[in-house]
Amino acid sequence: MSKPEIVTRFAPSPTGFLHIGGARTALFNWLYARGRGGKMLLRIEDTDRARSTDEAIAAIVDGLKWLGLDWDGEAISQYARAERHREVVEDLLARGKAYRCYATPEELAEMREKARAEGRPPRYDGRWRDRDPSEAPQAVKPAIRLKAPTEGETAIDDHVQGRVVWQNKDLDDLILLRSDGNPTYMLAVVVDDHDMGVTHVIRGDDHLTNAARQAQIYQALGWAEPEMAHIPLIHGPDGAKLSKRHGALGVDAYRAMGYLPQAMRNYLVRLGWSHGDAEVMSSEQMLEWFDLDAIGKSAARFDFAKLENLNGIYMRQTPDADLYDALIENLDYLPDGPEFRSRLDAVKWDRIRQAMPGLKERAKNLIELLESTKFLVDDRPLSLDQKASKILDDNARKTLSEVLPVLEEAPQWDAASLEAAVKAFAETTDRKLGTIAQPLRAALTGRATSPGIFDVLVVLGREESLARIADQTA
Repeated sequence: MSKPEIVTRFAPSPTGFLHIGGARTALFNWLYARGRGGKMLLRIEDTDRARSTDEAIAAIVDGLKWLGLDWDGEAISQYARAERHREVVEDLLARGKAYRCYATPEELAEMREKARAEGRPPRYDGRWRDRDPSEAPQAVKPAIRLKAPTEGETAIDDHVQGRVVWQNKDLDDLILLRSDGNPTYMLAVVVDDHDMGVTHVIRGDDHLTNAARQAQIYQALGWAEPEMAHIPLIHGPDGAKLSKRHGALGVDAYRAMGYLPQAMRNYLVRLGWSHGDAEVMSSEQMLEWFDLDAIGKSAARFDFAKLENLNGIYMRQTPDADLYDALIENLDYLPDGPEFRSRLDAVKWDRIRQAMPGLKERAKNLIELLESTKFLVDDRPLSLDQKASKILDDNARKTLSEVLPVLEEAPQWDAASLEAAVKAFAETTDRKLGTIAQPLRAALTGRATSPGIFDVLVVLGREESLARIADQTA
């Protein structure tokens, strides 16, 4: 008999951006399902109407698409399923598994205060659990509560946390439907996971206490519980809870910082999961290797330096044409990108394409790559940075005026021919090659660093190169 299809789900609340922890959760769900030929579903948990926004939903969807994490079918709105959630509660009421609670807000506040005064955690005291409905006050709309077990224990066997046990006497009767008729998150999650056929719930361990509540709802409904994997949260490099200074930003912020999605996937998968000593791995390898049992129990630590180093490796490994495409696709997200795009024409695009092999060796992210291309699209006369200005002293300008005719007479405009011509000039004039290359670099790029100078000459072309050199000899 074949095993049932694995179905995971990523279920974010649309109250803000897709943060880095959510992105890792989505990745783990995606890898586990896709690596086993299963499905990953997307459910927007938008029951909190006051905080859920269309902008946040769009940001989550865009973030997932940028990371390359696709899902099966349409994204499902939890709020749109409220009628189904209420239907399930009616069934629980009919079977005596739930009851109407008429406790007023004042009574609930009094319970909390009493518990606090006695040093107990605040819990509903079950006062309407077994009362006759005829005692119900006429002016109060009831909430519906689960009639939870009061003895024994509730337990889950978690792929990451192991066996986790709660004493039922410590768990009160949770609300399923609020007094306004709206389903609670706890109920909606269980009903949706069941109806969507979810076999594995992979989420942050901040949901671990929810698992006990949800397990009780599953049991009351007589439904099979999905397998669980509660992932430790991500901390900063100092071990403290992740904050914005550590990297608790939206995925869109990492895109704007010039990181490649494939590098982000690689970095995220290594936050709390490992496969031997492998650090750099392809998506194919992740899909083959990823397993829930290899997720660690300790909080992962986010480290920008490691992310940047890994991104640099991906920048160098990415084929030139693909990196060129990535730069174009992300221009509108990068600082100065839209303004940069407005200055480009077909000739300048071609220069960037040709220069990519040399440019990518020095760039750790797309922002640095963009910055390194600017000399290719700047109009004459170039503005020189401080180091280039210092290089181009009187002696350097004299050298440029002497080498200019040599370049003008070069029979072919390719790197080998130009290098041979400049080396011959250096030998003839008893100069070191560096004393010629540095002024050439400053004149051609306006900077002290660049790809190989003969490659720069080729990419800029004969006319533009000679004109830029001439500008600095006048």
